[in-house]
Amino acid sequence: MQYVMNRIILSIVLIFFGSASLFAQENSAISLSLQQCVQIAVDENINIKTARIDREKSQHKKAEAISAIIPKINVGANFQDNLSLPTTLLPGEIIGQPGTTIPVQMGVQFNTSANATLSWVLYNQTAITAIQLSKKVTQLNDLGIEKAGEELAAEVAKLYFLTVTTSQQRSLVEENITRTKRIQDITKILVDNGMGKQVDYDRVSINLENLYTQLSNVEAGLEQQHNMMKYMLNIPLDKTIVLTDVSEIRLLQSMPGVMSDFSGHIDIRLLESQLEINRMNRKVVNSGYMPSLVFTGQYAYQGMRNEFGNYFNDSPENKWFGSSYIGLGLSIPIFDGFEKRSKSLQAKMDFQKTEALLSDRKEKFTADYQNAVNNYQNNKANVERQKQNTALAERVYDETALKYREGLSTMSNLLQDEMSLSSAQANYLTALYNYREAEIKIMSLNGDIRKLSEPGF
Repeated sequence: MQYVMNRIILSIVLIFFGSASLFAQENSAISLSLQQCVQIAVDENINIKTARIDREKSQHKKAEAISAIIPKINVGANFQDNLSLPTTLLPGEIIGQPGTTIPVQMGVQFNTSANATLSWVLYNQTAITAIQLSKKVTQLNDLGIEKAGEELAAEVAKLYFLTVTTSQQRSLVEENITRTKRIQDITKILVDNGMGKQVDYDRVSINLENLYTQLSNVEAGLEQQHNMMKYMLNIPLDKTIVLTDVSEIRLLQSMPGVMSDFSGHIDIRLLESQLEINRMNRKVVNSGYMPSLVFTGQYAYQGMRNEFGNYFNDSPENKWFGSSYIGLGLSIPIFDGFEKRSKSLQAKMDFQKTEALLSDRKEKFTADYQNAVNNYQNNKANVERQKQNTALAERVYDETALKYREGLSTMSNLLQDEMSLSSAQANYLTALYNYREAEIKIMSLNGDIRKLSEPGF
């Protein structure tokens, strides 16, 4: 009996710890680096999924274009019951009655036919060019997926650093609250011992409440940023995520150099691909002036009966007549009311428009890159300055707080130094995020943004 009780108790303990372990696994936080976030977003984000669907659709469009030059076979059958036979007029000369016409009913009541028809386009320049065009459209969709991935990588990286910066801001506010509560406790003791003023206690209490409000706002913003990150990564909102990379990591390992060739940029490649598509669109239209050649063939059986009952009887009258033919069809366009001419001119305008956009985009990228480098250098210097300024503000605050505890400084001076410290901290975090954003901008321009999703970044 004791053995049975021990087994029962052991089973209950195992079930309890197993359930607790499962609960812990279900509620465990998901740790994510920047590279992991970008990779998950590229795999799961709805924009990438729709871009892949567009590419798959273009593959089917290419198959549709190829089908135009593949032989086509159709099989058909027909059954006809002539309730009233058609009448035709024959000349009377055939029976020796010149100058008259004789009405004669032609055909039989039941007519059945079955046929197999072959049609094969031997030459059609429009169809051939359309196949080439469909391949270019598939390449354009491939570039579309790449562009969506790069844009998503940049957005995820910005959100990642905004979130970790906000998390860092929360930690700083919590430190300020701890520091201010310590000053509040000291002020309370001074007031209770008649060595301090109640107004000083009220001032520090107001400042503490402001910090609590600031902390509440920061936490609300941080939660919103986490939710947006979960949405972009297709992670359930009830899951907890932890971003492991810190805001101080550098994305660019060296100073960006001079760059004037942006031919590898995804936008330039997209426009060049679109330019080629515009050119081929016009070629498709102009191909309509070329003749086309089609091979056709048919094999058919026909049965004609006056009585339906003989259709399936094996009798001399139950005969089927075969027929077949092969042939070539040549079509030469002569005049279409200037339809192709109008379409060709429209395609030419599209080509010229894309060509102008391509030239303008190249010039714009040169200016954007130079501005991005200048912004990068400025923000890098700002980060160093604000970092030093924050350290200085913290030393000044600590010294003023020490003097306040010794009665050598006023509460006004302490609160002013605390505001300076909070301002310096905020300026540092702002400069740090702007620095990361400037790096992401340069990586988007020089094509390095795609490296964010590569292992080992």
